[in-house]
Amino acid sequence: MTDTTSADTTVLVCGAGAMGRQIAMLAALGGYETRLYDVAPEQLDIALDDLRTIMARRVAKQRNTAEEAEAAFARLAVCDDLAEAAADADAVIEAVVERLDVKRELFAKLGELVPEEAVLATNSSSIVSSKLADVVPNPERLCNLHFFNPPLVLTLVELVRGPHTSSSTIERFSAIADRMGRTTVLLEKEIFGFVVNRVLRAIFDEAIALHEAGIASIEDIDTAVTAGLNHPIGPFALLDLTGIDVNYHIKALEAEELGDPAAGPSRTLTELYEAGRLGRKSGQGFYDYRAEGER
Repeated sequence: MTDTTSADTTVLVCGAGAMGRQIAMLAALGGYETRLYDVAPEQLDIALDDLRTIMARRVAKQRNTAEEAEAAFARLAVCDDLAEAAADADAVIEAVVERLDVKRELFAKLGELVPEEAVLATNSSSIVSSKLADVVPNPERLCNLHFFNPPLVLTLVELVRGPHTSSSTIERFSAIADRMGRTTVLLEKEIFGFVVNRVLRAIFDEAIALHEAGIASIEDIDTAVTAGLNHPIGPFALLDLTGIDVNYHIKALEAEELGDPAAGPSRTLTELYEAGRLGRKSGQGFYDYRAEGER
């Protein structure tokens, strides 16, 4: 079995989007030989350009030294050939689009391509690993390892044991997260949304309900939460930051998981989603960001 505390370990990250590229950089900064895979070569180019910008900013702010950044980029390779990327990977972290069919297809391929002792994790916070276990040979090596956006800034990861997950898999991913400089919380059972998003969901739902009932304005609810609860950002500003579309789909999935339509997206969230007001990414959400990105 590969020692995941060793720098000889090779980590493969699948998906070069905003999450995947930063998870890959964390692995490279942690001393791992790292491969970043994406089916689209142009996405890999975008990812590398973005990481160079991010790391230059981190060096300027003295969060990393120039030598650390240079060494991390030397350990980071990009690849659009999954067979090549997976050939001798010791650990795989999946961060592709949040669709069960796509993830199942990817993990079925990974199961055929990676070494038998490689451990596998999905970064998903809404699709638990037991929904992928039947397509993976030796599913005891599979779990959830959920990073928070942006991974280079937010240090928490949720490590989730599925009913099929072995203690060895948990130990190995815990060691990987530790070398990445992350703080790990372990969930001994699968549950939709895990810990952080379940607490956050309750805040989002109540904030929207208060607004829809005419109790207080969006601005005043955000102020109440930041000034009264000492949160760094209010719930509506956070919904805009993470994406109205992301939160809409999570609520839709929650309703499906629970078999309860009332748990689905609120009227306000649905209206914003259908109007294309997706938050900061589109320039409008609960707030308007079109003036140079400022609210």
